[in-house]
Formats: sequence, structure tokens, C-alpha cells
Amino acid sequence: MENVIKIKNIVKNYYVGTVVVRALRSITMDINKNEYVAIMGPSGSGKSTLMNLIGCLDTPTSGQYILNGKDVSKLDDNYLAEIRNKEIGFIFQTFNLLPRYTALENIILPLVYAGISKSERQDRANYVLDSVGLGDRVTHKPNELSGGERQRVAIARAMVNKPSIILADEPTGNLDSKTSLDIMNLMDEIHDRGNTIIVVTHEEFIAEHARRVIRLMDGQIEADYLNETVEKIKV
Repeated sequence: MENVIKIKNIVKNYYVGTVVVRALRSITMDINKNEYVAIMGPSGSGKSTLMNLIGCLDTPTSGQYILNGKDVSKLDDNYLAEIRNKEIGFIFQTFNLLPRYTALENIILPLVYAGISKSERQDRANYVLDSVGLGDRVTHKPNELSGGERQRVAIARAMVNKPSIILADEPTGNLDSKTSLDIMNLMDEIHDRGNTIIVVTHEEFIAEHARRVIRLMDGQIEADYLNETVEKIKV
């Protein structure tokens, strides 16, 4: 299968005065195209640090990170920003929508940074909004949308640049249980369309939707296994 992510012996240390905090201790893993992976672990396990590295929001102390054939582990901030915009679609717990922008304008923004023409920006933004069930909310601003609708806009924004991976950080953390289920069902649909999804979560309910689960403990991979429940459902 085709690798999207290849991580080898990744170490991340933080320094608090003279104290060394070893956040990640020699992490090695591959993620293939169209996988649906949940990264789990308690507070302090290293999952947020690993998410930041996968999302090119940070660089490792040592080790190698290959994203779509490119070694991004030692790139400078400008290159990392370009890769973030083109290769990674982010979904955050707090939605991170611009309050003065409409749903459509929020989705168009990454395309502006990517240098996409105005007509194509409109077409792609309208398409992804429709694909998440919000074709009738184009002109609505975030304060005119429910929490679930705001997260759907955020998901559409993550998809609009046709990224290599969609990286979701606690995507239902601010939603009630019914809306959470709706959002996770939408994530299932997006995966079924061929997208690679990585969800970082501490919620077992969220991880149940993933096809593979990676559990971290004390900066190391404690377990890496296929989710047999999902596989049985698919069969």
C-alpha cells in the first residue's frame, strides 16, 4: 500500500529551565493512503505532541518524518507553512472559524493562500459545503450556526484543498452526544470517499469509528492494532 506518512525514530524533547521533558521517545510508524487512524492516550502521553509533528506545527528533536515522499522533519517555518496549507486539512475542537466571515468565506480562505483562481475557489467551496450537508448555509456566519453546523463548516474547510491527510483534534469535544454521532458519521462518509483521516482523541467513542488505533503512553507507542469492531461492521 502507498505510504502517506512515514515516521522513523522520532524524538521530541522540551526544556523547562535545566529540566528535559521527553515528550516523544523514538516513535516509529507508517500510515497508508485511505487509512482511518485514531491516536489515543491519557494526558501527558505525547499524543498532542505527535499531532503537532504530524501536522507540521512543530519539528522533532531528532528522527525522520516523510510526508508524501518529502522529508519535512528539518524544513524551516516557511516551507512547513506551505506544506500545512497544501497537504493537511485541520479540524479543531474549537472550530477556529473567523466570526465575521460567512461559511463560504471561511472555506475559501485556504484556497486564497494556495493561489487558486477566484472562479475555482467559489466552485470548490460550494462543492465541499454541499458535501457536508450545508449547501443552504452559504451566507450564514458562525454565530448563526449551531455547534454541529460550525464543525461541518470546519470539516469542509479542511477538505477544500484536497489534502493528503485530514487531521482532527478532539473533533467532537464541544458537542453534545447526538451531534457528536452525526459528526463522526460524516467523518466515516469522508473516509469512504477515499480520504486519509487521523483523529487525536481521548474518547473511546471517537476511536470506535477508526479502522486502526495507536495508543501512546509516556511518549512511546503502547499498542497499534486494527479495530476489529469496525472491520466486522464493514464485512
